[in-house]
Amino acid sequence: MGDQVSAEIVQLVEQAGPYLSAAVSAYGVAVFSRAESAAVDATANLGRRILQAVWRRRDERGRAELEAAVQDATEAPEDEDAAAAVRQQIKRALREDAELRAELARLLPTSGETVHVTASGERSIAAKTITTAITGDHTTIQP
Repeated sequence: MGDQVSAEIVQLVEQAGPYLSAAVSAYGVAVFSRAESAAVDATANLGRRILQAVWRRRDERGRAELEAAVQDATEAPEDEDAAAAVRQQIKRALREDAELRAELARLLPTSGETVHVTASGERSIAAKTITTAITGDHTTIQP
C-alpha cells in the first residue's frame, strides 16, 4: 500500500473520530443494528452510518472484532485506549477495502465545506468549533 493511501486512511480516521465517539456514546453496541434516531444529534448519526458501513463490509471475524472494540469503548467512555481500538479497527478495514475508503470519503464532510454560523441578539456568540465560551458582564471562572 502506498504512502498516499496510508495518509488518506489516517486523514479519514482522524476526521471520523468525533463522529465515531458520538455514535458509541449515543448508541453503544446497538449502533450496528439501530436505525437513525431523531433524538440523537447529527454527529452521532453520522458516526452510526460510518460504523455500520464498516461493519457491513467486514467478514464474521472482522465484525466480531469491531463489536468488541465498540463494547469496550461503550463501557469505558473516558478511556482513550478503548476509543483508539475502535479507530484501529476502522483503519484496518480501510486498508483492506478501497471501496470502503471511497464510501467513507463521501460520508464525511469535506474540509472545504462551507459552514454558516449565525449569531443574533445582544452579547451573542457564534463559532464553528468552540472549546469555552463565557459571556456576561460579571462572569467569573471557578477553579
